[in-house]
Amino acid sequence: MSRPRILVINPNSNRLVTQGLEEALKPLDFASGPELVCETLAEGPYGIESQADVDGVTMPLRRLIESDNSSAAFVIACYSDPGLHVCREGTDRPVFGIAECGVLTALARADNFGVIAIAQRSIRRHLRYLRQMGLMDRLTAERPLNMSVAETASGEGTLVRMIEVGRALKDEDGAGAIVMGCAGMARHRKPLEDALGIPVIDPTQAAVAMALGVVQFSRH
Repeated sequence: MSRPRILVINPNSNRLVTQGLEEALKPLDFASGPELVCETLAEGPYGIESQADVDGVTMPLRRLIESDNSSAAFVIACYSDPGLHVCREGTDRPVFGIAECGVLTALARADNFGVIAIAQRSIRRHLRYLRQMGLMDRLTAERPLNMSVAETASGEGTLVRMIEVGRALKDEDGAGAIVMGCAGMARHRKPLEDALGIPVIDPTQAAVAMALGVVQFSRH
């Protein structure tokens, strides 16, 4: 019996981000469970950093998901959850957005949460989404790194800056958990959590963990 597949889609075209996702998901890729496949959306921008970028990948994501007849579930690995509802309309299989899953996981670990964003201009978009989810009263603050997606994926100074911002969220804003607001931050989760001493949620790991549960339970 072949393993069911969970397709994790990086909606930007930066393959370094996709490689970071693959590395972060290795602990969840066990032999008796679903196969985890990470794919880069070739049509995507190099980084999704504006509302125009979010809107621009919506239909390419839907076409990719609609044309895939073999995956049991899909994860959209971008913290803006681009095209999430449009993609859900296009398939009867589950589609998970990492922002939604990351925040819900944080609230299972703490009473409130803070978010580390890539840039200041991302925050307005994220706050709009949290208002739609009805979760603004559980957010303590969102603070930016002021880096690009590419820099967070490959920059040597990224972790140092994330610890600095994470400490401000914890000590000044009172966050009980931290959500990393970009898929490109994946490789920094464990050292960031060790440095801060509170739960740090990688939203892609959170979304894939939810997808694993759904796919596994549907098999038994």
